[in-house]
Amino acid sequence: MNAIKQIAELGQSLWLDNLSRSLIKQGTLARLINEDGVTGITSNPSIFHNAIANGADYADELARLKQSDPDPERRYEALVIPDIQAACDLMRPVFDRTQGDDGYVSLEVAPRWAYDAEGTIAEAQRLATAVARDNLLVKVPGTPEGVSAFETLTRLGINVNVTLLFSVKQTERIWGAYIRGLTARVAAGLDIRQSKAVASLFLSRVDTLIDTKLTEIGTPEALGLRGKAAVAMAKQAYRRYEEIFKNASFAHLQQSGGRPQYLLWASTGVKNPAYPDLLYVEPLIGVETINTLPDKTLDAIRDHGQPALDLTLGLGEANTQLEQLTELGIDMDEVGETLQADGVKQFATAFDKLLALVA
Repeated sequence: MNAIKQIAELGQSLWLDNLSRSLIKQGTLARLINEDGVTGITSNPSIFHNAIANGADYADELARLKQSDPDPERRYEALVIPDIQAACDLMRPVFDRTQGDDGYVSLEVAPRWAYDAEGTIAEAQRLATAVARDNLLVKVPGTPEGVSAFETLTRLGINVNVTLLFSVKQTERIWGAYIRGLTARVAAGLDIRQSKAVASLFLSRVDTLIDTKLTEIGTPEALGLRGKAAVAMAKQAYRRYEEIFKNASFAHLQQSGGRPQYLLWASTGVKNPAYPDLLYVEPLIGVETINTLPDKTLDAIRDHGQPALDLTLGLGEANTQLEQLTELGIDMDEVGETLQADGVKQFATAFDKLLALVA
């Protein structure tokens, strides 16, 4: 059994952070599912820009769309929704085998709605209808407005991947919205057995920002903490997941068929070449979690991964590291808010670049 399948045996799902028509047409995605056990897919505007810009599979259709549809955003959707649908269909056996616990494909709401709750709700419903697959997750940002939208979407039965989370505090807000949404759905007499959501906590960007701050501080203690904040934060977040979803307050929803909202480790490709390439993989393998991986990181697991259930290990050390960061004047909640605002801007930039490509 290869290391990717070993991780699945340990109870963590590995999703591919990539999608293109060539991956589907050439059978690469099917092989990743059937041979490696990849059980989900995440997409974003940067991924689709790369696919459309560098692949010949879209050229003829894009030329036709330019003659028939004046709206670049609708052209983009016309190009990628069939890919999302095809990926959902390839993942459908996983979805069925796991009874809806796994086998999902994510598609993102446009960034202009990031601070508009009502707009996010409407767009998420529109995209869910357009894709028309049970195993779609609509990606919604974890902004304050996104929290509100997510709660409503959960109540309405729209399954969501909440993205752009950069702190435990932001993630706890999302879990609260999920529980409120499920509770409202039950109170309305609606079925929650098909409700599914994940909370995508971004990792490498956290270390990138905090490492810069630690380098500026420059003390031996500060320099020794570089590359440790994100993993420590993730371990603390998982502990909070257990406290929230493994106690009596969630039990009544589970009795009605409600599922916990799993943590999804995002931004897991290392940005600092001095760090191990599996820094955001091996220490964070745990049950009821997901890791979404770029191709390079997935290849690294296959080549030299050493899977073990390490997520719950070293929590005391992680808490100490986070306390040391606080003592150095680094506020993890403040870091999270900064990175979320930057993430929305980066998302908007990537989306504008994508629309310019198809204009």
